[in-house]
Amino acid sequence: MKKQSAGLLLYRTKNKNNVELLLVHPGGPFWAKKDQGAWSIPKGEFEEGEEPLAAAKREFAEELGIPAPAGEVSELGAAKQSSGKVVYAWAIEADIDTKQVKSNVFEMEWPPKSGKKQEFPEIDKARWLTVAVARQKLVKGQVPLLENLIATLGLDLTALAAAEEPADPSVQTSLLL
Repeated sequence: MKKQSAGLLLYRTKNKNNVELLLVHPGGPFWAKKDQGAWSIPKGEFEEGEEPLAAAKREFAEELGIPAPAGEVSELGAAKQSSGKVVYAWAIEADIDTKQVKSNVFEMEWPPKSGKKQEFPEIDKARWLTVAVARQKLVKGQVPLLENLIATLGLDLTALAAAEEPADPSVQTSLLL
C-alpha cells in the first residue's frame, strides 16, 4: 500500500492582496541545513480506513502542539511527492501565534552507526510566509496544493507579488529547539 499523508494549510488575510501561509520546517539532522524546497504544510501519515480530514487535524495538533483551528474547511485535493507519498490537504483561514507552537519529538540513532539514540523535534520551525516565499520554500510535491489554494481563493498573483513587503522574521519565526 502506498504511503499517504493528510494536512492542514492555514492561511491568513489582511486584504485580498496580503495573504500568508503557515508552513513548518522538519526537525532532525537531515533537514538542519536545508531551507529552499524543505518546508511543508503540517501533515502526517494516516492508515487505510482512517478519515483523512480527521487525520489532518490530529497531525496538526501533534506537530504543532496546539489544536487544529475551527473554521470553514476547503478541500485542496491531493498531490504526489517525489517519494511516491500522496498528500491530501485542506485549507482553513485562521491565525495562530507561532510562539505557542511546541512540536512532538521522535527518536533516532545519531550519529549514524553510533549506537546512541537522540530525540529531535518533528518540526523545528513554524513560520507565516507570503505566497511567493512559500512557493520557494515548500517541498516541490506540495506546490500543487498551494496552487489549488490560490485558485480557490481567486488570488491575483501579480497583485500579491506587488503587495509583498519584507516581513519581520522575529514575528514570523518560532524556533522550537
